[in-house]
Amino acid sequence: MATAAKPAPSLKAKLEKLGIRSQFDLVLHLPLRYEDETRLTAIADAHEGVPVQVEGTVIDSKIAYRPRRQLVCTIEDDSGPLTMRFLNFYGSQAKALVAGARVRAFGEIRPGFFGAEMVHPRYRMVHADTPLPEALTPIYPTTAGLPQAALRRLIGEALAQCELDETLPPDTVARFGLPAFRQAIDALHRPRPGDDARALTGRTHPAWRRIKLEELLAQQLSMRLHYRERKSKTAASLGRPGALSAGLLKQLPFRLTGAQRRAWSEIEHDLGETHPMHRLLQGDVGSGKTVVAALAALRAVENGRQAAVMAPTEILAEQHFRKFSEWLVPLGVELTWLSGSQKKKQRAQAAADIASGATRVAVGTHALFQEGVTFQSLGLAIVDEQHRFGVEQRLALRAKGSATKGSATAGAGDVNTEPHQLMMSATPIPRTLSMSYYADLDVSLIDELPPGRTPVRTKLIAAERRDEVLARVRDACRAGRQAYWVCPLIEDSAEDPAGNARARGPRPGARQAEALQLQTVIDTHARLAGEFAELGVGLVHGRLSGADKAAVMAEFAAGKIQLLVATTVIEVGVDVPNASLMIIEHAERFGLAQLHQLRGRVGRGADDSACILLYQKPLGEIARARLKVVFETSDGFEIARQDLALRGPGEYLGVRQSGAPLLRFADLELDLDLLEAARDLAPQMLQHHPEQARRHLARWLAGKSELMKV
Repeated sequence: MATAAKPAPSLKAKLEKLGIRSQFDLVLHLPLRYEDETRLTAIADAHEGVPVQVEGTVIDSKIAYRPRRQLVCTIEDDSGPLTMRFLNFYGSQAKALVAGARVRAFGEIRPGFFGAEMVHPRYRMVHADTPLPEALTPIYPTTAGLPQAALRRLIGEALAQCELDETLPPDTVARFGLPAFRQAIDALHRPRPGDDARALTGRTHPAWRRIKLEELLAQQLSMRLHYRERKSKTAASLGRPGALSAGLLKQLPFRLTGAQRRAWSEIEHDLGETHPMHRLLQGDVGSGKTVVAALAALRAVENGRQAAVMAPTEILAEQHFRKFSEWLVPLGVELTWLSGSQKKKQRAQAAADIASGATRVAVGTHALFQEGVTFQSLGLAIVDEQHRFGVEQRLALRAKGSATKGSATAGAGDVNTEPHQLMMSATPIPRTLSMSYYADLDVSLIDELPPGRTPVRTKLIAAERRDEVLARVRDACRAGRQAYWVCPLIEDSAEDPAGNARARGPRPGARQAEALQLQTVIDTHARLAGEFAELGVGLVHGRLSGADKAAVMAEFAAGKIQLLVATTVIEVGVDVPNASLMIIEHAERFGLAQLHQLRGRVGRGADDSACILLYQKPLGEIARARLKVVFETSDGFEIARQDLALRGPGEYLGVRQSGAPLLRFADLELDLDLLEAARDLAPQMLQHHPEQARRHLARWLAGKSELMKV
């Protein structure tokens, strides 16, 4: 690649705002849309509201001051006059647009007070013989202070200087009927007048398909290389079974389902290998992932290693600690709890027990990967709801197990070992996402619910029928059952997550939003406590201390609290079989995955259970679609597929908070054939065309490949 002159600092900063840091970034800064300046339309033939290009001679130009200062210029062609109106303008424009000057203007014609007019058209001064452009005019994403003309010039320079050679095997290009890479790039930046503008804008043009395949192939190559790299690393083999895992299975009051046994068999096999396991255990809400994770932790202990169990919230982490304690303590396994809310002395003692090896299984929140926490011999890291952690956080926990022979944290014979890693998700991963972002993972699926789980009936009830819902809560609690009342999210947005516009007013910042949500749940608790004076009404939210949250949840689990008012802190990790009723207030403000997770808090016992989605009218189009999906299906995979279509992959990957790149051009659902082709092509290229694969990755992922390690 040829070296261009370095841009001025201010220009560099503007380009970086657009994610442009190299010439190839400019090449891939593709247009949002195109405008047709290759032909002229007579002023009299122009249709209202349709962008057109006209050319005429200035017959009048003046600066008007009513209702505000503006430049009003009238041009004329053989068919009639047109007014150009500029509400903001420079003195140089007023000097150029004088009577007799010839102007070519592009914009939408609309009816004005004095006839047809264009407001703020794009224009340039021309001569009678100035030729028309030969290509459609690209309109690029830009930022303040970076005009389209400057972007076009920079992109043109990059196109002239970059080597855009082929990296795909010729038979692949021919099989899909795709243009060459250089040809595709040129077609997108400089489309010909006869090109299908709809296909270009809709990203279905063959040139777009070539770019999408290139991007997907880069992702697949990166994932394959990470998979190979992991297989080449060393991990302690945890393959020797012992009495502990057998003891757990014997003491359980239930038998594992077939799906649980299958998942455990896959994990057990991986733990016996001498390279690190990197497996995702996914299953719907209540499918029994925790007991499989407990078996994996015991296998680490049986082989002289420690296990760490990390969860994104204290409530979920505490739930795991209680479950693991219930199962593992009777087997003589030492557990330690570690969280950020503990007092300094408690954290120090927990860290000391982990470092000394007295603790065999450590359970906690993100505090597990913070500085000052070292493991004597970490053999297995279990990360629950893994998508809620950032990439760097997951890598940090994995690094806790890396040991060098002779170090204080090394086990006997360790040489640069890594722990095995088991990630869990109650949010089923759609197939297309598994094929792309999770292509370097081994996946185990628990697709069978334990016997005895009762289906949860879902009801949609408008807010004006609130009295009926209150009566339903009272009846359930009087009958000896318990209920949740979940309060709405307060988002930093002019619209809620479901697409319903909010009341006009200042948009809250993150802290203000948190304060609003806190006030909402406190006010709701006060109203419901007054409504149900005869019941125990509890309150839990994210601002409570860990000890206070634990106390409330313990009282709810013990039946001392009949109605629990909460924010989404109860979304995961809460298991109270006697709770059979879930009320989600302002359900239209929640995402699909959240509604499904919240609904999974009930239906855990033998009683009939229901989830009432209490919504506010009028519903936005997206909100209506989401509530319809949750009402019609309890299939987590179908809900996940719909959620992916609405939200994109970032929520599943946990990369929103990490800066990891998402796909820029390809759409996992619409471009499934290209994704499948890239998945098949990647191993072939690595085996038969390694140099082309190397150049392809260098082009697309230069300096970014580390962020793909999700």
